Amino acid sequence: MFKFIDNWFERRILKRSSITAAQWHEAFASLPLLHGLTTNEKNSLMELAVLFLHDKTFEGAQGFNVTQSMTMIIALQACLPLLNTGLRGYKGWYTVIIYPAGFSPERVVRDEYGIEHRVRSNLAGEAWLRGPVVLSWGETANAGIVDGHNLVIHEFAHKLDMINGDANGFPPLHVGMDSVKWAEAFTAGFEDLQKKCHRGKHIGIDCYAASSPAEYFAVLSEVFFERPGVLHKHSAAVYDQLRQYYRQDPLTRLND
Repeated sequence: MFKFIDNWFERRILKRSSITAAQWHEAFASLPLLHGLTTNEKNSLMELAVLFLHDKTFEGAQGFNVTQSMTMIIALQACLPLLNTGLRGYKGWYTVIIYPAGFSPERVVRDEYGIEHRVRSNLAGEAWLRGPVVLSWGETANAGIVDGHNLVIHEFAHKLDMINGDANGFPPLHVGMDSVKWAEAFTAGFEDLQKKCHRGKHIGIDCYAASSPAEYFAVLSEVFFERPGVLHKHSAAVYDQLRQYYRQDPLTRLND
């Protein structure tokens, strides 16, 4: 019964969308990352993006004017990881905040002695537990150019990681996935990348991934969707786990 109501409600949202086919065509055309999708996949992604835009509020920070075109470009990239799993992974929060460029929030942190310090960090994006996703439009505007870096996918991967609490590189797995195999693959891949980064060996994966398990999951999600061949070459086990988790195989659609 509830599934019928959900489907009816979603179809109603899709039918009432004011975004034209021409506008969606332009948005897809601006994102080379999506060019390898089939027609059916593009249609499914567009529907997810419409539902995402209905569910989320976009706010411009520092007086930034967020246009409909910007929200469409963000929505398409944000929904790509959920193409075959649905929008349940993004439930429970409602806001996407867009800065015109990088931002520098000041935070209070406590050191090992209990002393509090005010720290300012330069950021391009962040995801808050049970809160908004924050993006820099300067970094987001070119996120879909297929270079192995994608700020939108990165921050939304953190959101998926946070479904079961603080981001730790171990999101809730689908029924049928093996948590032991996930842990083994990601632990081995993380430690191997740390060693390579320590030696200064560049393998096409940003060494920021070696800073923590949470960043490893987020960065490798970027690489999985943008440069799948690079990830498969250096860690086929991690690629296979992400293939199962996202229920997609970008190697079949991207020639990198």
